Amino acid sequence: MKILFYVKHLLLLLSPRCVFSYKKHQLEKVYLSKDKYIAKRVEYCAAYTEKNWIESLPTNIKGYKRKGFTSYYFDLKEFLYYFPKHLRFNYYFGDETHIEPVPTLFKARPIEGDNRNSVLFKLDKRRHFRFVKDKLKYSDKKNMAVFRGAVTQPHRFRFMQEMFEHPLVDAGQSNSSYKNPEWQKPFMSVDEQLQYKFLICLEGNDVASNLKWAMSSNSVVITPKMKYETWFMEGTLKAGVHYIEVKGDWSDFDEKIQYYLDHPEEAEKIIKNAHDYVAPFKDEKLEQLICIKTLERYFELSGQYVNENQHDNNQNS
Repeated sequence: MKILFYVKHLLLLLSPRCVFSYKKHQLEKVYLSKDKYIAKRVEYCAAYTEKNWIESLPTNIKGYKRKGFTSYYFDLKEFLYYFPKHLRFNYYFGDETHIEPVPTLFKARPIEGDNRNSVLFKLDKRRHFRFVKDKLKYSDKKNMAVFRGAVTQPHRFRFMQEMFEHPLVDAGQSNSSYKNPEWQKPFMSVDEQLQYKFLICLEGNDVASNLKWAMSSNSVVITPKMKYETWFMEGTLKAGVHYIEVKGDWSDFDEKIQYYLDHPEEAEKIIKNAHDYVAPFKDEKLEQLICIKTLERYFELSGQYVNENQHDNNQNS
C-alpha cells in the first residue's frame, strides 16, 4: 500500500498544472447541484472574514518542504498542485490546537471560542478518515458499550476509573499501565468492536480518531461533549441526533444507555442520521473538490489572486 501511495504522489509531481485545472473544472461540473453544500463546508472550515494578510504568511508553495509528518505533508501537497507556486500560506502539523496569530491550516481546532484563524484541512486522512461496511444489524449486537485505546490524558484516566468495572462496558487500555495493570486488555480489531451496540469515542490530544468509522457503523457513538473538531466538522454534530452525549463524569451513563436499550427504534434513528452525515465524506471526488475550494478561499481572502490560466515555469522544480 505504501508503494501505491508514493507512486500516486510521484505522478502528481510529474503532472503539469493544466491537468489540475482541467480536473477542477470537471469536478465543478459533476457537483454543480451540490454548490450550496460545498460552499457551506468551505466557509465552515475557513471561517475567518478579514482580508489581505498576505504579508504575515511565511511559506510559499514552491518552498513547501517535507519536515517530518509525512502523511500531513502529502495530504496538503496533493492539493497545492492546483495553485501557482508563488502563493503564500501558513500551516501547522500534528496534534496541536493552539490558535496562530494569522490564518493557518490545521488538522484540528477548538470548537468553542474564537477559532477563525485555525483553518481546517483534511490532514492525516489515512488515519482519521476510515469508514466501515458494517454487515451486522444493530439488533444482533451485544447490549454493551466498548472502548479500546491509549490512556494517557486525564479525561481518559477518569473514564477508566469510573467505567472499567461497569457491567455494560468492555473497556480496555491499549498502552502499558504500571499503576493499573488490570486495565490492559488484548488488542481488539474494528470488526470485534462492531459486535457491540455502543462505541465509546473519547477525545485524545484533539478529536477521537475512531469517531468517523464509528459513525459509519451500525452501532451508536457514545461520547462526552466534544471540545475539538476537524475537517469532519464535529462542531456541527448534534447530541441525541448523531450520537449519545454523556456528562464528563459519566454519571448519567446508566440512564442514557438503558434508555436506548429500551427504545431500540431511537437508537436506529441515530444510526441513520449518522450515516446520512457521513455519506458526503465518503465521496472521494466531492472531498477533493472541497479541499481545492477551501485552499482557494484561503488564498483569495489573504489577498492573493488565484489565476487558473497562470502557469508556473519549471512546474516540477
